[in-house]
Amino acid sequence: MEFSSKLLENAVYEMSQLPGIGKRTALRLVLHLLKQPSERTVNLSSALLNLKDSVKFCKNCHNISDVDLCEICANPKRDKTLVCVVEDIRDVMALENTGQYKGLYHVLGGKISPMEGVGPQDLNIHSLVDKAKQGEIKELIFALSSTMEGDTTNFYIYKQLEGLDIKTSTIARGIAVGDELEYADEITLGRSIMNRIPFEGSLKAN
Repeated sequence: MEFSSKLLENAVYEMSQLPGIGKRTALRLVLHLLKQPSERTVNLSSALLNLKDSVKFCKNCHNISDVDLCEICANPKRDKTLVCVVEDIRDVMALENTGQYKGLYHVLGGKISPMEGVGPQDLNIHSLVDKAKQGEIKELIFALSSTMEGDTTNFYIYKQLEGLDIKTSTIARGIAVGDELEYADEITLGRSIMNRIPFEGSLKAN
């Protein structure tokens, strides 16, 4: 792609570094911003800088938050004995949109993937096991995507919990194998978490 301006080329390059944004889409977005009033671009830049500089991660569940303890963990109406283990913040948002789940979350920050150099030490697994050992949690729901990496991560955590009096379950396979939670419709996702099955049963099924 040939550019008549180095400034335009640099802006398109940076925009194209975002996931799912190719060079052509990046060019379209940059040209759109160029046509907008200056304050709109300034507001966008300011919002992104403020997000990067000021965002916090909940000290309890690792969800994105403006304060040390996110609104979900701070809500006294949530069931603190029930914890749903998810890959990232997008999964929390997807599950919350169902309106079916009233427990807490634990955001791992990814999945175990040796091919990508991601091991258990790179994820928020240690803090999850520590919470489990404190005795307040009665059930952990594994809600990772049904991929090889997701299943590997579920099993690793399951083995770390051996000997603890905690029920482990996994969302029902209303979510197709290989699907990511964030792309599931709310009805299917809601039914999957309400009709969850014991994790040991999912191991036998596999």
